[in-house]
Amino acid sequence: MLGALLLLQAATLGGTAYGIDEAMAPPPGPPAWADEFRGRAPAPARWRYDTARNRTGWANHELQYYAADRPANARVEGGALVIEARAEDLSRAGLPDWGGQAYSSARLVSRRTFRTGFLEVRARLPCGRGGWPAIWLLPEGAPWPDGGEIDVMEMVGWQPRVVHATVHSALFNHRLGTQRGAERIVPGACTGFHRYQLDWRPDRIRVGVDGRAFFAVRNDRPGGAGAWPFDRPMSLILNLAVGGDWGGQRGGDAAAFPLRLRIDHVRWWGE
Repeated sequence: MLGALLLLQAATLGGTAYGIDEAMAPPPGPPAWADEFRGRAPAPARWRYDTARNRTGWANHELQYYAADRPANARVEGGALVIEARAEDLSRAGLPDWGGQAYSSARLVSRRTFRTGFLEVRARLPCGRGGWPAIWLLPEGAPWPDGGEIDVMEMVGWQPRVVHATVHSALFNHRLGTQRGAERIVPGACTGFHRYQLDWRPDRIRVGVDGRAFFAVRNDRPGGAGAWPFDRPMSLILNLAVGGDWGGQRGGDAAAFPLRLRIDHVRWWGE
């Protein structure tokens, strides 16, 4: 039974071949690590800003400048983290690493790493053509895609309410057209908060929304680490990109900006 969450089989840059529909839930007891977003700004002890490629440009031909410690782009408001993408002229902002971008946003990376466990991020997504919000994990210091990537939630603004879950590795990634993933329509994704969840185990990864898993992949393919690099610590990334090969596939809607990704909490049970 799919209930209000429906599987979507559509031609996208995400994967669609690993869809499931089954219950999932966090372990009993309090999380081992959490951020409930109190105060006025992301806690420096928990998060850092990633600005490394502002000067040279970000992957996937994205259009944003990722700001650091700039409340216009990242702040805590009403008990939620707000990541805001803005269309603005930054030429006179005095930013030494500005690369000519016409949009600003923020990309936060967790200071701690995670390896096998259960993640829950309660978020309200922005719907607007040109936006590309994501909740995902990458290892520190490992080249892509060899080190692996776990995409818990991606949504492109030209396809609102459709959330994507994908994993990438050296043998299975979008450059080769072999990525493993699934999609689901989430009614109200842009008007209310939903719990985006990851159940990461040594032999299986599942991703779901609001207690229903819609994607699963097992460690059952030949290729060793080329197929399953998901045994190493990874950092959690929260970001809102603009444009890019996927997010900008159908252009942008200038009237939609500013776009805001709101995150009510991040909770982790596990290592």
